[in-house]
Amino acid sequence: MTVDSRYKGIFFMLLAALGFSVMGGAAKALKESFNAGQLVFYRNAVGLIFLLPGLFIKPPVQEGGKPFRLAFRGLMGTIALYTLLYCVLHIPLGTAMSYNLTSALFIAIFSYFLFGEFHGTRVAIAVVLGFAGMLFIYKPVMHLPWYYHLAGLISGITSAIAYLTVHRLAKYYDPRVIVLSFLLCGFLVPLITMLIHYTTGTPADGLFIIDFKWPDGIEWCWVLLMGLAALFGQYFVTKAYGSDKAGIVSVFGYANIIYSVFIGLMLGDAFPDWMSWLGITCIIVSGIIISLVKRKTAAS
Repeated sequence: MTVDSRYKGIFFMLLAALGFSVMGGAAKALKESFNAGQLVFYRNAVGLIFLLPGLFIKPPVQEGGKPFRLAFRGLMGTIALYTLLYCVLHIPLGTAMSYNLTSALFIAIFSYFLFGEFHGTRVAIAVVLGFAGMLFIYKPVMHLPWYYHLAGLISGITSAIAYLTVHRLAKYYDPRVIVLSFLLCGFLVPLITMLIHYTTGTPADGLFIIDFKWPDGIEWCWVLLMGLAALFGQYFVTKAYGSDKAGIVSVFGYANIIYSVFIGLMLGDAFPDWMSWLGITCIIVSGIIISLVKRKTAAS
């Protein structure tokens, strides 16, 4: 199947959203066995196992030359993953994903103030409409401890920074190398904290300082699914932000919510109420608006 070049970024983002939704569901299934830091370690370890052979078989062809920006992207992505999985394990899956998807708002803000990217009033309205739809689907749970909300907010902000960096790196690096920077950082950071725990006796806190735990039985299936789904999502989100401007592509990350509704149903969540379906409608309408604006821009 071929995709019109004008819509490649959107298509890639829809695939990425599916991957991240599946990753969140798999992580939620492991909440009784692993903490957030351990899941970060395994999520990236699985990704490295499957990504590295492909890089050796088909070496990347790229310009390179931006190592510090590449490392910064990896660090921001790792912080975003830590805080996202922390939320996934401690608050409802939909609420956690909702916080992470505030990245679209921060992307629009950062794109405008840092890079001067503005796509017109209709696109701005579509972004707001998509965010409103997100809130309709997963109403914020304000009775939860404040640090869960802070973690969710940090997840959204650091995700936005990472995605904007991806867009700037796309012309210098193969998408797989950009993903590799994130996987390496996300593997080494928890590995270092494990060494700190065992060599210095620093108590494990379940987030940044962790101990080692080996998966058992069916847990291996969930760990593999989490890692592979995340690698799938990471690859296509890198392709998405490399194919189009971040302010446009990010809106379609809201598809994560729609996917999460059905994944949540399979995990035992209640069927969405009328307000949730209203939110889904808002998100679909926002996508239509963006598509029409893109088509008009391309035609002109």
